[in-house]
Amino acid sequence: MARAAPALVTGALLSACASTTVTVEPAAVEPLCDPSATAVVLWATRWRVDQKDVAARESAAATGLSDFFSDGACFAQAQIGRVDALPASSVPNLRGARLIGIEVQELGPTVKLLSSAALVEGGTEVVFRAVRYPTRLQAEPQSVTVHWRHGGPGVVKGVASLPHDLRAALQAGLATGAHAAAPKR
Repeated sequence: MARAAPALVTGALLSACASTTVTVEPAAVEPLCDPSATAVVLWATRWRVDQKDVAARESAAATGLSDFFSDGACFAQAQIGRVDALPASSVPNLRGARLIGIEVQELGPTVKLLSSAALVEGGTEVVFRAVRYPTRLQAEPQSVTVHWRHGGPGVVKGVASLPHDLRAALQAGLATGAHAAAPKR
């Protein structure tokens, strides 16, 4: 029986079925990305009080944001900067560039033990708030909150995938208009 346990665990992991769900609130908004525009992207974090491995998550967030905004798919050019907290309201026009704020609230692997120790459900969870600040002082900022999950039964992920996972969450939450609140697979 002891020899069968590793085979059962391996079989459960190999048969893992991962899926991705994305929730964007509010559900129907314009995409924040505009590949013909330039942008200044300010990002901050707002971790839980009991958040573990803050330095590793900060590094993963910096890499994921840089990777997402550097390829030109979201904006023709984007200048990225780390701030302690996002501005609360509008800011003056930055020479025609859009000002985007990203507040990362959750970035990490998740693991749940199911009915037995050999069965696990895990994956990655990303939660962030994105704000497009208006270029006119009278306008209101446009804000969305994105909750992205990738995983499922038998999936176990570590911190190595976090930059890629954040990039995928940014793509799902910022580059698509008329978001649907229903899960995407």
